[in-house]
Amino acid sequence: MNFLELAKTRHTVRKYQPKKVEEEKLLIILEAGRIAPTGANMQPQRIVVIRKEEGLEKLSKGANVYGAPLALIICADHSVSWKRPQDGKDIADIDASIVTDHMMLQATELGLGTCWICYFDPKVIRTEFNIPANLEPVNILAIGYADSEPLSPDRHITLRKNLENTVWYETF
Repeated sequence: MNFLELAKTRHTVRKYQPKKVEEEKLLIILEAGRIAPTGANMQPQRIVVIRKEEGLEKLSKGANVYGAPLALIICADHSVSWKRPQDGKDIADIDASIVTDHMMLQATELGLGTCWICYFDPKVIRTEFNIPANLEPVNILAIGYADSEPLSPDRHITLRKNLENTVWYETF
C-alpha cells in the first residue's frame, strides 16, 4: 500500500475488540515513533505504554479510550525541546504530535485501529501516572483491533475541503 492509500485507509476507531495487541506490533509502532523527526533532533517525546487492566482503569479516570486494549500517553519534555530563537516558541507539542502521527499510521499499516485523543484531563493523567512536572501529556493514542466497519477510503472526496480552500501559492 502506498502512503496516500495508507493515509486514506486510516480512520478513527471508537469501538475495539477485546483482543490484545501483540508485543511485536507494539514494538514496531514504538519504533515508528522513535524514528519520527523532531526539532533539532531533540527527541522530547516521552511515551507511557498502558496495556494492563489496572493501567487502563487508571486511564479511564481522565480519558475515554473507547475500550482499546492499548493506549499510549505521548508526553513532551519541555526541558529538552527545541525553542525557536526569534520568539522562543517551544515546539515540544509539535514534536509529540509528529511522533503520534507516525505511530498512528504504523498501527494502521499493521491492521490496527486507532483514536487520537486530546480530550482528557491532564491533571488526572499526570497524577495517575506520576508524570513529572517538566513533561506535558500532549495526547493519547488508543490502539487495538477495530470492532466496527472500516470507513471508505473514498470518503475524503466529500469530507475534506478541496485544495483551493486550504492552499495558497506564493502569498495569501
